[in-house]
Formats: sequence, C-alpha cells, structure tokens
Amino acid sequence: MYSGGVMEERRDYVTLSLPAVLLPPPAAAAPSRSWRRRWKQLPRLQRVVVVMVAVGLLVGVALLVTTYLSGPSHSSSLSHTPQPSHLSYKLENNLTPPPVMVHLPESHQDKVETVPEEQALKDDPGHDGRDQIVPPPGLPQKRSARQEAVVAAMKHAWKGYKTYAWGHDHLRPVSRTRSDWLRLGLTLVDALDTLWIMDLREEFSEAREWVATQLNFNLNQDVNLFETTIRVLGGLLSTYHLTKEQLFLDKAVDLGERLVSGFNSGSGVPFADVNLYSRRASKPKWGPDSSTSEVTTIQLEFRDLSRVTGNPIFEEKASFVSEHIHKLPKVEGLVPIFINAQTGQWRSHSTITLGARGDSYYEYLLKQWIQTGRTVDYLRMDYNESVSGMEHLLAARTQPSQLLFFGELHGSTKNFVNKMDELTCYLPGTLALGVHYGMPRHHLDLAQDLIYTCVQTWLRQPTHLAAEISYFNTQPNNVDEDFYVKNNDAHYLLRPETIESLWYLYHLTGNTTYQDWGWQMFQGIEQYCKVDNGYTSIGNVRSTTDTKPKDKMESFFLGETLKYLYLLFMEDQTAFSVDKWVFNSEAHPLPIYSH
Repeated sequence: MYSGGVMEERRDYVTLSLPAVLLPPPAAAAPSRSWRRRWKQLPRLQRVVVVMVAVGLLVGVALLVTTYLSGPSHSSSLSHTPQPSHLSYKLENNLTPPPVMVHLPESHQDKVETVPEEQALKDDPGHDGRDQIVPPPGLPQKRSARQEAVVAAMKHAWKGYKTYAWGHDHLRPVSRTRSDWLRLGLTLVDALDTLWIMDLREEFSEAREWVATQLNFNLNQDVNLFETTIRVLGGLLSTYHLTKEQLFLDKAVDLGERLVSGFNSGSGVPFADVNLYSRRASKPKWGPDSSTSEVTTIQLEFRDLSRVTGNPIFEEKASFVSEHIHKLPKVEGLVPIFINAQTGQWRSHSTITLGARGDSYYEYLLKQWIQTGRTVDYLRMDYNESVSGMEHLLAARTQPSQLLFFGELHGSTKNFVNKMDELTCYLPGTLALGVHYGMPRHHLDLAQDLIYTCVQTWLRQPTHLAAEISYFNTQPNNVDEDFYVKNNDAHYLLRPETIESLWYLYHLTGNTTYQDWGWQMFQGIEQYCKVDNGYTSIGNVRSTTDTKPKDKMESFFLGETLKYLYLLFMEDQTAFSVDKWVFNSEAHPLPIYSH
C-alpha cells in the first residue's frame, strides 16, 4: 500500500489525497520550463499515480461516449417487443389483474414470420453426428443471491435423498423412507444435469459413481416408455452433452436399444409400456390405448440418440409417429388425448385438452422443428394450426378480471369445460419460444396474458402454491372470484410448469418482473413444502395451517423445478441460450442441429 497519501474508497470512484509539495513560485518568463521542473520534482510514485488516474479518466470518458452512441441493445429477438402494461410495473401483492388485452381476429393477414434459412443456420456447422454437438457452456463465474438460495434448496433435497433413498426412484422425506416406480434411480438420474449446471461437483461425482456401478437396465420390469424416455434417457443424453463423458452415452444407448421395442405395434405408434429385460411392449394396465402426449413426446430424445450414435433406427421410429399423426384428422389442429397403438387411430370421443395426456404434443411440434434446424415444414404448420385452434376453441376469459385461460372440450360433442390444469402453464413458455423463432407476433400477447393467469393461480392461494386443477368463472356472479379449486384438486406436486414459462419469458424479454414472480413462488415452496429431510408435495394449497403433506419428493422437483428456478435467477442468460439448446419436456437440454 502507498504510504505517502490516504486512499479513500467509494462505491463508484476512488479519490487520492496526496501530501502537499512546496515548490518555488513559477517564473513569469518561462512558464513551460517551470511546469516541467515541478513535474520532475515530484516523487516517481506520485507521477505514476497521476498518470494512471489521468488515463483512467480518459478511458472512462471514451466508454461513456461509446455507450451513448451505440444505445441499448439486447441479444434476444423479443427485446424490442412492446410489453403489455401489466408486465412493466411491479405489483405490491401481484393480485391486481392486468388491463384487458383484447386480441382482434387477424385471419389471413397474420402470416407466419419464418426465419430465413441462412439465419437459421448461421451458428451451425452443418454437420451430422458428434461434430455437430455444441460445446458445453461455461459455468457462470458467480451466482446471484437468489441462485444461492436455490442451490441451498438443491443441496437440502439431495442430502435427504442420499440419506434415505439413495439409488431408489423417490424419497419420502416425512417418513424418511423411499419408494420405487421404475426401479431406475429416477431422482438421481433426473438430477444429474441439474447438479452439473449448479456446479455441485461433489454431489455430481457421487451420482456419477452410482451410474457407473449400479445403474442396470437388464430388469424384468415393465416401465412407462414416455416417462423413462424423458427422465432417464433424456437425463443421460443431456449429461453426456454437458460433460462429454462416454459413460453417459453408453448407458443411453443401452437403454434406447431396449425402449425402441415399444414401437413394435400394428401401426408403429408405440405401446405405453416396455419390459426392459424381454423387450416386449404392451398396452397400459388401465386401458386399451396410449396417451397422445406420451407417444408424441419422445422424439427429441430418440432423434438425439441417433445423431450421436450414427444409428438411424431411433430417429426413424420416433419420426414415423409424428408423420403418422400429422396425417390423422384433427379439430382445428387439436387432438384427442388417446390413440390406439394397434390401429393408429384416435379414440374419437376422448377429451381435447392442453393439460394432462395432451400437453406436450403441442410442445414437441415446435421443439422438434427447432431441433431439426427448422427444416421440417409439417411440424411448423401443425404447430401454428394448433395455436389457432386453441385461440378459437379453447381460449376464454374470466369474470370479473378478464384473465385468459384455456379450457377443455369433453365427450363426443366436445362441450367446453372451464377447467385448466397446472400442466397447461408450460404453454406461455412454448408460445414465447415460437415467437423467438418467427411465429406470429401476437402469440407473445397470448403468452404474456396466460402467464399472468398462471402466476395468479399460485399467488392468490394463501400458500403461494398452485393447485393441480383450477376452475374458472366465465359468467358474472356474486362471488367476485376469477377461479376456484375443488377439494380433490387442491394438491401441489412440486410441479415446474409455471416456473418453466417464467424462465422462457425472462430469457427472451429480459423483463425482471418474471424473476420477481418466480421468487415469490419459490418462497411458497420453501415455507410450505420444505421439511427436515427434503421437500414434500402437499395435499392442500388453500390453507397455511393444514397443508396435508403427501410425503413424496418427485424426481422432477430436482430435474425441472429447481433447475428452472436456477436458470430464472441466472445473470448470464447466454449460457443456455435457446439458440443453441432445446429443452426436453423434463428440462434436459439437448443440442440443436442444422437439419
């Protein structure tokens, strides 16, 4: 430290108080010589300090001028999109409804804004297979305070799982026991890439060791094709892309070769269940048909497996299903939630919904199109047709606050029912992602209005947690409530869908209101779901004193909910840019290809 003066540190500048230097008065006849003589009489260290300060001032002025001339910028294609007024201010309690955003029909004038092919491919090397995989993102240099809180939650959940359920599918944190469903260490595999993204290297190493020595797929066990694909296969592939460790790819190949037998049906549409040992597929035990969302939400993972191995069979089987469903009749782009694997035909009288058993069909139309470098046109067309059908047949607004929600069509007559699952709240994020990739701009209005409704289903409950299903008032009444929850639907299962959409909207717009909403929701999780040995789903979001803990920590809480919260609060949003990565339905990032 320099001892000849006193340095005073301030928030955004530094001042130096230097000791007085006695110099003779300047000679009038030789001012320049006097100035040089004074300069030379200064100690060398003082001269260095003065020069450094002067240079710093000049650099600062230059930077200010440059910033002023260049103006604000944002990497996202949505950054200059005008934001609805209810998203641009901070609400004190977040309960005030937004101004009514009336969307007039735009008919044929609202054309799809497709991105030019050269722009779509500008960041891609244009090669198949391994060479096309993007390098793993660098870890952030520092975490925000909110991220640190999420990391603490992850550590708490992981500690409980490690202590009482290690290698099993799920932790029961209240009773300090475990439960199995697929017998594949579901929580551990689902959490692999979350641990890596959060830079929890010790926990990741423990999990890696279990995968290397204990994860065994040679089980005489029927597993759900969809759940095993998005959670286990997706988790292994994502972790392979992030770490480049061959172990995870080898395990993914072993699993994929067993799961692909699920497509051995009369139509090529997969059965719901597969026996991992015998490799025989079968219909589900609860009925004759497969769920539409399940047979159409495995394509990202099987395509990626083909791309990294060079074996086309996985992609061919999965893509055939999408092509087959593309040719089936639909209701303005909307599909029933059940399909028969043997005949390949819809169960015609089944429900049309954006929630359970229907939701991710629409999500994967868009994400497959993105994954394949925006080169498969029927996927884009089916996606846009489905959004138009949603607007025309499912969209409605509440009384008294005009909240946007998407209902359901039931039975053979397709009667409108004013209910919406929490699962439907994936949709705002998908809509925003579509607009980023050139879909109609008014889809962003739908996304912003729907995310507001979804957030209210959380924050208007005393626990700040959303119920599994909400019913919406569409007629004037004396209750003055936009929605209500029935007793059997009042549970919260640690679901991530609204948080997922908050991340997409923040990632693509930079609007920090989405972060603030997410933080309030995270506080609800911390207060009412956190227990001594992990986090539990609860049975009643409508009471802060009688939450009815259900004693189960779902694997997707670590795989999705905490991961999306961490990404939502991340300062550097370029690390997992949606220009490079497409997230599967279980929040596992996979690379985007050029075709």
